[in-house]
Amino acid sequence: MKFSNIRHIFFDLDHTLWDFDKNSGLAFNSIFQKHKIMVPLEDFLKIYTPINENYWKLYREDKVTKEDLRYGRLKESFDGLNINVTDTQIDLLSVDYIDHLPNHNHLLEGALEILDYLRSSYKLHIITNGFKEVQHKKLESSGILKYFTTITTSEDVGVKKPHPRIFETALANAEANVDESLMIGDNLEADILGAQKLGMRAILYNYYKNDFSKEFHQVLEMRELIKFL
Repeated sequence: MKFSNIRHIFFDLDHTLWDFDKNSGLAFNSIFQKHKIMVPLEDFLKIYTPINENYWKLYREDKVTKEDLRYGRLKESFDGLNINVTDTQIDLLSVDYIDHLPNHNHLLEGALEILDYLRSSYKLHIITNGFKEVQHKKLESSGILKYFTTITTSEDVGVKKPHPRIFETALANAEANVDESLMIGDNLEADILGAQKLGMRAILYNYYKNDFSKEFHQVLEMRELIKFL
């Protein structure tokens, strides 16, 4: 089924275009070597990944600050591994992680291919809850900044997806009407339901291969977007 009358496509960034899991693992590997943190990366990531996801959920819900997120996810991960790391070390690791993360530029499979396919027919945009100073660097280092007409971050707007205001601001920045706009992202609540609540159409990129209701348009691979656009 092809969507009709779409002129503007809004993408989430992490876990949608940018390979957060791979790039994050590479960043942690670098900083653990630098700071001589003796823990197998695989063991750390097994503990860290769900903790990080939970902190991002709390951050979306305004239950923790950016500083809480950056500190807490590391503190709880090391505690879970029974590794004694001081608060000073955690602060240093947190800063270094943010510095190293955007230097890694792996995209998810099919991301570059679909951007090339779409760019001639649609205006492309980014809406992200990620931290402003990091997201722009990710787009630059991965070579995809050139594809996007506008970039709207939650820090610029003051609210996070799924709040309607971030979508309204993104539409205004893009000079786009809601009925000609499509949102693509990996988070059902933040990206899909948030966009639909405002009247935008949406496609879920089912990154985690969850068993969602068929009432949502979804793809398991980026290349599948071609059947909709």
